[in-house]
Amino acid sequence: MPSGFLALILHAHLPFVRHPEHEYFLEEDWLFEAITETYIPLLQMMHRLVDDGVPFKLTMSITPTLCAMLQDELLRERYVRHLNLLIDLAERERRRNRNNPKVRELAEFYFALFSDTERFFVEQWKCDLLAAFRELRKTGALEIIGCAATHGLLPLIQQQSRAAARAQVLIGRDVYVDLFGGEPNGFWLPECAYAPGLESFLQEANVRWSFLDAHGVMFGKPPPRRSIYAPYYTSAGPAVFARDRDSSRQVWSAHEGYPGDPAYREFYRDAGFDLLMEHLGPIARGSRKFSGVKYYRITGRGEEKELYDREAAEKAVETHAAHFLEQRRQQIRQISESGFDPVVVVPFDAELFGHWWFEGPRFLELFIRKTAQEQQDFNLTTPSEFLQTHPTQQTIEPATSTWGENGYLGVWLDPSNAWIYPHLHTASQRMSDTARRHAEDSSPLADRVLKQMARELLLAQSSDWAFLMKTGTAKEYAAKRTMDHLARFNRLHDQFNTNDVDEKFLQDCEWRDKLFPNVNWHYYI
Repeated sequence: MPSGFLALILHAHLPFVRHPEHEYFLEEDWLFEAITETYIPLLQMMHRLVDDGVPFKLTMSITPTLCAMLQDELLRERYVRHLNLLIDLAERERRRNRNNPKVRELAEFYFALFSDTERFFVEQWKCDLLAAFRELRKTGALEIIGCAATHGLLPLIQQQSRAAARAQVLIGRDVYVDLFGGEPNGFWLPECAYAPGLESFLQEANVRWSFLDAHGVMFGKPPPRRSIYAPYYTSAGPAVFARDRDSSRQVWSAHEGYPGDPAYREFYRDAGFDLLMEHLGPIARGSRKFSGVKYYRITGRGEEKELYDREAAEKAVETHAAHFLEQRRQQIRQISESGFDPVVVVPFDAELFGHWWFEGPRFLELFIRKTAQEQQDFNLTTPSEFLQTHPTQQTIEPATSTWGENGYLGVWLDPSNAWIYPHLHTASQRMSDTARRHAEDSSPLADRVLKQMARELLLAQSSDWAFLMKTGTAKEYAAKRTMDHLARFNRLHDQFNTNDVDEKFLQDCEWRDKLFPNVNWHYYI
C-alpha cells in the first residue's frame, strides 16, 4: 500500500495589465507569452491525461487579476492578433531558411506550434480559457483554489489596515465564487506571505487551508511534531501546508535543478534580438523584444550556443521525470519510517512550466504518467483530499514568513520600493473612512465611486509592483502603475468627499481599470 502522498501545486498569476488607451502596449505581452507558453500547454497536457484515462491530482490557483484578463474581450482580441503575428513570423522564417535544413525544421516546428495554439484558443475554446479550466475541474483531477484580489502582500497591508487585508481576501473569494460557482477550499497567500491574524480572514472566507514556506511552519509554536510533512491547524481553524524546498529546488533552480540542462531550450536567446529588424517584421513593432521564436539550446557553459535539438530535449526531460519520481519515492519512503503518512507539498509558479522552462509541461506530463504506470510508494493528492482522509492534526501558531530571498518580506520591503508603503497605508485608511461614512448611502453614484476607489486601491497594492522595483525589471513601469492608481484613488476620494464628482473622470477610470464588476466596498468598513 502507498505510504505517503505528494501534492503538486501550480500558482498561475500575472498582475492586471490592460491599456486600452494605447493601440499596443509592450507589457501586455506578459499575458500573451504566458498564454502561449504556459496556460495553453498546461491545459493541453491535462486534457491529454484525462482523455487517455490517466489518473492524476493537481492543484492550481488562478488569481483574480489573471482571471480578469483572461475574460477581457479587448485582451482576447489583442491576443489573437498577437498569435497571427507569431504565425506570420514563423511562416516567413520557414521561407527565409529554406536552404538551412536545421533552422528550417525549427521554424516549421514553431509554425505548427503557433497554428495549433490558435486552433485551441479560437476554435476549440472560443477564446475562453477559463471554460477549459472549469471543464478540467469537473473531472475531479484538477482542484482550483483562490487567491487575494490583486495579489497584495497581506502581512504588510494588515500591519496598517486590517480592513484592507480582509478586503483583499474576501474580494478574492467573491471573484472565485462568481467564476467557479462555489467557495474555494484552498487559498494561495500571495508570495506565501503570512503573519499572525491572517488566519481569521481565511476563516471568515470559509477557506480550509493555505500554504507557507517551510520556515513558517518549522518556527511555529509549539514546534511541529511532523516537521513539514503534515498540515497544521491554526487557532482560527484553517490548516497550513509547508512547501518542501528540496523538491521545489530540484525543478525551479536554473543552476541546481533540471531547467539548466544543456539540452533544454535557451530562454534568453530569442529571434527578437538575433534577427535583422526587416526579418522580424510587424511583430517587432519597431523595437527589440522577445518574439517567442528561439532557435538555440542552453549548451554547455562557455560554449557557443548550439541549435535546439528537440529529440535531445525529449530524452533529457524523460530522464529528469524518471529521476524526480525516484527521488520522491525515496524521500517519502524514508519519512514514512517515522510512523505516519507524510504529505510532500511542492508548489511552483505555473509560469515556470513552459515560459521559463520550455519543456516543463512535458516534464509534468511524463512524471504523472510514470506515477500512474508504476506501483508507487505514494499517491498524488490535493491538500483538500488529504485533509478529508487525515482530519486529525496538530494545532500551531505559524511564524511570520514569505518565500523568496531570505524568506522574511525583504524582497517587497527594500530601499528600492519601501517608499510606496506610506502612500498605500494612507489610501487604505481613507478607503475605510469613506466606506464607513457612506455605509448607508444607497445612491448609484456613491456605489460606483466607492467601487472604483476599491479597484484603484487594490491595483496599487499588487505585490508585483514592489517585486519589479526590487529586481529592476520594468522598474519604471511598476512605479508608474503604483502612483497612477493612487493618484486616481485620491482624486476620486477628494471629489467624492467634497460632493464634486467628475463623472467623465469616473467613467475614464471605469473604462481603464476594468475588473471586478461586483467588487464589494463594504468589506472596508
